[in-house]
Amino acid sequence: MKRLIEGLAKVAKRAGPGTAARVPEAGVATELRALRARVPQLTGSLVASADGLLIAHDLAAAVEPTGMAAVTATGLSLAHRIALTAHGGAFHEVVIRGVDGYVVIYAAGPTASLTVLAEPTVNVGRLHLESRPVARAVAAHLSTPRRRQ
Repeated sequence: MKRLIEGLAKVAKRAGPGTAARVPEAGVATELRALRARVPQLTGSLVASADGLLIAHDLAAAVEPTGMAAVTATGLSLAHRIALTAHGGAFHEVVIRGVDGYVVIYAAGPTASLTVLAEPTVNVGRLHLESRPVARAVAAHLSTPRRRQ
């Protein structure tokens, strides 16, 4: 993942101004904003690497993105371990229901995760329906090398 981030920084630098939309993080951020528009009870979202590095976020000012990314990576690692121990298979998602709302962590490919925060009144089925395709799209953004046009 470190090589991916370093490579993205080099691509952005070479591409120059006005080409940010071709950098995967820009596509990821667009996915996050669109998700919030489709699910009104969504209070924020972020994408983090499996190492806990923040890739992109759409969070309220009250949530510190870098710290949330690190905590998400810990949760992701634990979820992988539980799924492997219990069923011998891969992890897909974790749902945490708290007093003040939901935190759902989705696997976004093998090296990243999508975390969404939602109000306690959210329709969880709708949240999954909208978020799962975003997790797949994020994985595609992060795994597809971008070329200059």
